[in-house]
Amino acid sequence: MSEFAISTVDPQLGLRYRGRDVRELIPSTPYERVWGLLVDGHPDGALPGAEPFPLPVRTGDDRVDMQSALAQLAPIWGFRPIVDVTSARLRDDLARASVMAISFLAQSVRGEELPAIPQREVNTAGGIAQRFVMRWRGEVDPNEAAAINSCWVALAEHGFSPSTRAARLIASTGADAAACLSGALAAASGPRGGGAAARSLALLTETEETGDADGVVARALANGGLYGFDEDDYLGEDPRVSGMRAVAEELRIPRLEAALALSRAGHKLLTERTQTQRPGYGSNAMFWAAVLFDYARVPPRTLTAMFACGRAAGWSAHIAEAHKEVAEAHQELE
Repeated sequence: MSEFAISTVDPQLGLRYRGRDVRELIPSTPYERVWGLLVDGHPDGALPGAEPFPLPVRTGDDRVDMQSALAQLAPIWGFRPIVDVTSARLRDDLARASVMAISFLAQSVRGEELPAIPQREVNTAGGIAQRFVMRWRGEVDPNEAAAINSCWVALAEHGFSPSTRAARLIASTGADAAACLSGALAAASGPRGGGAAARSLALLTETEETGDADGVVARALANGGLYGFDEDDYLGEDPRVSGMRAVAEELRIPRLEAALALSRAGHKLLTERTQTQRPGYGSNAMFWAAVLFDYARVPPRTLTAMFACGRAAGWSAHIAEAHKEVAEAHQELE
């Protein structure tokens, strides 16, 4: 395990995963290696491929499908309470559950009216993001897969967010790995969590339709619904924002001009309201993730679950750390 903390949010140095600058990871590091970096402390123990497992329940809601399917892994695969397993077994359980969450989501988005993509075809894709797209659509656009991968890396971890606190709290009760991840997903499902992405995307659509970014922001502020904008924890710009925006610029995504106009308008109005000059006011990581996921043709209804796919890495790292803390406390009592 790395000597570095899972992540550090430093106002001057930015966001780091196990000491690695997230801006260096976002453009090209495969998500599976970032999962290994956060959970194992090094990127070499990457995620395995997902095992063949049909989505057990379809509700019409991608996030609910993913959440309920995760919970059902425990009895089927024999996941035991984490207080009863070794750290190595927990790590394997978390890895298997994390990739299955991505597989379940791909199956849910594909829908039941289309035949499932055979596992042998899924296995021809290069990495986790590419296999997600293959399982979803049966073919892979490399640029769209790159956009998804960069978002998952950017969203993988950000300290003690509400969903991460939920993951650690559930882990502290000794629940199994799948229950911990499913519960964390529930905590991230609201519009002030992972659900913010879909609402910020609606602002982008309105900006394109009206050509009035300032008016869109003003109306959203007046109605208390400016999602995807806030004051971040950094002296400068959120490094996740700059990292994802750079990817959007490199990919030359069609909605980039509107996204930049909306971002500038949000920064301007928030700065005027608060009478400060903090450069961190404005569009946040959820906004730019929504922009890139939209480029990859991810439906708005799926954005919350896509956030959870990325954050599963951070949740897993914190669940593993909570397991270690519980084990150490138990040893002290003996």
